[in-house]
Amino acid sequence: MSRLHYLRHVPFEGPGNIAKWAESRGYSLTGTHLDQNDPLPGLDSFDWLVVMGGPMNVDQEADYPWLAVEKAFILSAIDRGKTVLGVCLGAQLIASVLGGVVYPGPAKEIGWFPIELTVKGLQYQLFPPGRDQFMVFHWHGDTFTIPSGAWALASSNACAQQGFLYNQRVLGLQCHLESTQESIQALLNHCADELVPGTYIQSATAIQAQCQYLLELEQTLFYVLDQFAELSVNAPSLLDLT
Repeated sequence: MSRLHYLRHVPFEGPGNIAKWAESRGYSLTGTHLDQNDPLPGLDSFDWLVVMGGPMNVDQEADYPWLAVEKAFILSAIDRGKTVLGVCLGAQLIASVLGGVVYPGPAKEIGWFPIELTVKGLQYQLFPPGRDQFMVFHWHGDTFTIPSGAWALASSNACAQQGFLYNQRVLGLQCHLESTQESIQALLNHCADELVPGTYIQSATAIQAQCQYLLELEQTLFYVLDQFAELSVNAPSLLDLT
């Protein structure tokens, strides 16, 4: 049985449907709530590390002292050959520790907007076959450069970097495939001040009106995680990469 461990930065951005997927596949699930100063686990205690989102940015170590420790922990997990998944802030943290640059994007992207797969995104077949666009949920302002050795997987009109794959075991997703109706409502409750007029910022009413996409979003997430799990199992060992 695989063991999945997640890192939470704020109470209203938990694993969402990633937890549902893990349970359905027979994975055990544990978590570290960094917002509550939980201690980080030993690297031998999990197989998957999932780094969740949050409203802070990767450089706010003065405000969130655990960020520096977390970044070192993420890099250690990658170096140990763990399967690592990052969502939104989590993807930015992974990009940062792998040498990418995280910076404010050209526009905030909040709401339901499509992403389009890159050539590599299609080649790796992590997303359901037969199309190259998927409607997904977003809530972010920062973006990142793709780390050296990683492949860009998808983009959107507002954000050129929506995902990357590194060494077949590390996946960063800027968008929120894990979203549920409850998690979206939690973001609306806690981050309503960000819903200001903008080209890529939808109103709370518009976001709630498009929740019919949630079933498709869940199906996309499950497919991506199944494909990622298979890909990571077949990834070359660290000895093969040296």
